[in-house]
Amino acid sequence: MSDSGHHITPFKTYIIVYGVLLCFTVLTVVVAPSVTGVERNLMNTLLAMGIATVKASLVILWFMHQKYENNFNRIVFGAGFFFLIVLVFFSALDIFSRYNMINEFGK
Repeated sequence: MSDSGHHITPFKTYIIVYGVLLCFTVLTVVVAPSVTGVERNLMNTLLAMGIATVKASLVILWFMHQKYENNFNRIVFGAGFFFLIVLVFFSALDIFSRYNMINEFGK
C-alpha cells in the first residue's frame, strides 16, 4: 500500500464506479453500429478503444486501488502498459505488412 497508510474506499464509491462502467458498456453497444460508410471499421475501432481505455482507467484507479498508491507503484504499473502498447504496435506492423505481401502475390 501507500506510505501514507491504509485507505478505505467507501462502498458508495464502488457503486458509482460500477454504474459508470455499466453506462460505458451500454455506450459501446449503442455507438458501435451507428458509424457507417467507408471509415466504419476505423471509427468503430477508435471509439471502442477510447471507451475501453476510460473503463480500464476506472478499474485500475478504484478497483485495483492505484489511485492511492505511491509513485513507484504507478511507474511499474505504467511501464507494464507501455510495453503492452509496444507489443501491440509491432504486432500490428507485422500483420499489416503480411496483408500487403499476400495481396501482391495474389495478383
